[in-house]
Amino acid sequence: MLRVALSSFVMIFLAELGDKTQLAVFSLATESRSPWAVFLGAGAALLLSSALAVLLASLVERSLPETWTKGVRLAAGGLFVLVGIWTIWKA
Repeated sequence: MLRVALSSFVMIFLAELGDKTQLAVFSLATESRSPWAVFLGAGAALLLSSALAVLLASLVERSLPETWTKGVRLAAGGLFVLVGIWTIWKA
């Protein structure tokens, strides 16, 4: 369990560096007189969105056969790559 937690932490931490969310939090913190409130709000939002993702993934995993969940993972990964390519193309 610790290995999965550390792996998740590293993956999400690296993915969020320089992300739109981090830039939005930076902007909010510079405009706020209460940066700790921004920190708490942003942290709570990340926790809630992560909890929703884990809940949805658990429901999908229980509801679909294993061969389908592999397909869902492949489709999600492919979509992630396509969005990245599209973002680079539009830049």
